[in-house]
Amino acid sequence: MKKILYTLFAFILLAGIISSCSKESLDPTLAQSKAVESGISTVEDVYGLLYGAYTRITTTSYYGRDYIIWGEVRSDNCFSNGASGRFVGDARMDYTSTFGGCWTQCYRVIASANIVLGLDPQDFDNPAQVEHYQGQAYAIRAMAHFDLLRYYGQMHNGDSEGLGIPYIKEFKSENTKPARDPISQNKTDIYADISDAIAMMDPNYDNPSKEEFTQMGAYALWSRVALYFGDWGDCVTASNAVITSGDYSIIPASEYKNSFIIDGAANSIFELAYSSIDNNNINGLQQIYRGDAYGDVQGLQNLTDIFEATDVRGTVDGMIGEDPDVSGRFNVNLGKYPSYDYSDNIPIFRYEEVILNLAEALWRQNTSDGLTELNLIPAERNASAYAAINEDNILLERRKELCFEGMRFHDLARTGKDIPYPEPNLQTHEGPAYGTYKFAFPIPDVETDANANMAQNNGY
Repeated sequence: MKKILYTLFAFILLAGIISSCSKESLDPTLAQSKAVESGISTVEDVYGLLYGAYTRITTTSYYGRDYIIWGEVRSDNCFSNGASGRFVGDARMDYTSTFGGCWTQCYRVIASANIVLGLDPQDFDNPAQVEHYQGQAYAIRAMAHFDLLRYYGQMHNGDSEGLGIPYIKEFKSENTKPARDPISQNKTDIYADISDAIAMMDPNYDNPSKEEFTQMGAYALWSRVALYFGDWGDCVTASNAVITSGDYSIIPASEYKNSFIIDGAANSIFELAYSSIDNNNINGLQQIYRGDAYGDVQGLQNLTDIFEATDVRGTVDGMIGEDPDVSGRFNVNLGKYPSYDYSDNIPIFRYEEVILNLAEALWRQNTSDGLTELNLIPAERNASAYAAINEDNILLERRKELCFEGMRFHDLARTGKDIPYPEPNLQTHEGPAYGTYKFAFPIPDVETDANANMAQNNGY
């Protein structure tokens, strides 16, 4: 059966509402699903549905692996060595319209969020708590649409139409074959959802585990979105909300490596829950970066070379080093997502990113500002301070701090850069110039075949 957008929103089932609401028991599979029209009668049911949305985000086609890896191999950070044949086409930036990407999975996440948003809080015995869950659902919906837009939208691929992606706001819409919205409308809708998320979430109901969206998580999302679109004033406002909350801190050098092992570290704003029970096994991030079965994605020497000898991000006890399981495999990500049993949560928003967002936004507004903020990160990494702030230094520090986390391609794209090609013997994408059709994924055939209103991206 074709998994196309309109069938997802017409027939997707309510997942994960069973007697226990632990993350191990909330598996959004058809085998454990109930019909949407029945079974949502308690606050616990709403929470179960919401956690089903979170669980869908953790799958390998989204933040459980692919979404992060695409941002690395489509840049100058990493390459695919072809050990198991995975991410070879991605590293070439070579796709056909049969490539599915994260299209279906993101819209599954959106569908789950829309079910929550379609409920009336007054139908439950604790309306305020349900509204808090709906605030989380707005944040989830905004993030999933934004993530789709970054890979499928026509912002950087030379198309003149400015098409984004369909923004789906209802679980069961009468419009079963939506057209792509303009990018400008996508931006408006994403910002509106983030605003609603912030307004509806009550900190009194926050989950202290950091495994769910909070108001601060929504502000961090706003900061990322505003940076991407160059809305510098919004980025400053959102970033300062996180910073002035006092809830987070930059991890010092002595704790840097350990911060990726423990859950809920002091710099974590929002992270995805994983355990040794509900892991992606050989298909997840750990194995694709350095597993003895796969280990397909390695760092380039060009990435390793940007770190000073004292910088903990490139040197301490194998943050980037030689793979202990495979002789001769160098420049491997050993420090992020390290545990073989996948018991490490995956951070989606870290405090350090917000600091760097603020530094750039301040500089973009006034070129004499932002240096203090930029230097807050190297000061805690045993790295030298920057003497000046400019786009090159901003992107360099972001590359150092956020490498292996899927950010690099998006930083290059949003700043209009060609993809650097420093190691032709390993890189296979040959350094596509900014504006080539390869900067955007194709809309999947299963969608365009079933929906005559769905325009394909240039080049496919």
